[in-house]
Amino acid sequence: MIIVKLGGSVITDKDTPETVDEASLTQAARALAAVDDDLIVVHGGGSFGHHFASEYDVSRTQGTEEYEGVVAIHDAMARLNGEVLDALHAEDVPAVPVHPFSAGFRNTVADLVFPTGQVRTLLREGFVPVLHGDVVGHEGRGATILSGDELVVELAERLDAERVGLCSAVPGVYDENDEVVERIRAFGEVAGALGESESTDVTGGMAAKVEELLALDVPATIFDLDGLDAFVREERVGTRIG
Repeated sequence: MIIVKLGGSVITDKDTPETVDEASLTQAARALAAVDDDLIVVHGGGSFGHHFASEYDVSRTQGTEEYEGVVAIHDAMARLNGEVLDALHAEDVPAVPVHPFSAGFRNTVADLVFPTGQVRTLLREGFVPVLHGDVVGHEGRGATILSGDELVVELAERLDAERVGLCSAVPGVYDENDEVVERIRAFGEVAGALGESESTDVTGGMAAKVEELLALDVPATIFDLDGLDAFVREERVGTRIG
C-alpha cells in the first residue's frame, strides 16, 4: 500500500481564495490512476482551508472556540475534497471521502487521536480513501488544524504503508545553493535552507514536512507534480527523507 499526499500548492492557486488548479489536478489524477497497489490519497488545503484558517487565526497550535470558524474551515476543505474526488472519478479511480473532522481529535497534551479502522476497511473493500487536512476538536483549545502531513505520518505508521510520496510545488528539498538534496537523514542537514511558505500556510511549510517525514520508518519522498509518474513507477525522484 502506498500513500500519496497532493500538496495544496499543487492542486490550487494558493494566492487566490478557493481556486482549483484544474490542469494540475487532472494531471495528478491521471498519474494516480496508474497505481497498481492499494492507495490512500491525502490532500492539503491550499487556497481553500488555509484561507479560512488564517482568517480565523487557527493553526496546529492556536485554537478557536468560534463555531463559525470551525464550520468555515471544514466546509472549505470538504469542497476541495469534492473537487479531488471528481478528478479521480474522471480517471475511473474508486475514490471515496474520509473527513478527519468527524473522526479525529487532539487530547489535552495535543496528541492526535485518529482511528484508522474505517480507512483500513475501505482499502480492503477495493476503495481509494481520500483524506485531507482539516480542523479537529482539541481538548482545552476548542479546535485546531490537523495538517495533511500529520495524517500521512499517522496513516503510514498505523496501516503499514510501503511507500509515502509528497507531491509538492517544488521538485524536492532545496539546499542553500538552490540544488535539490538527494537524501535527508536528519533535520539539521537542511535546517539552514528551510524557510516559511511564501503563501498563507498555517501548517509550517517545507520545514514541517521534513520533520514529519523523518519520524517515519518507511521510505518517504518529496517531489513535484512532474515527478508523480516516476514515483508511481517506483523510479528515483525528488528528495528521499530518512
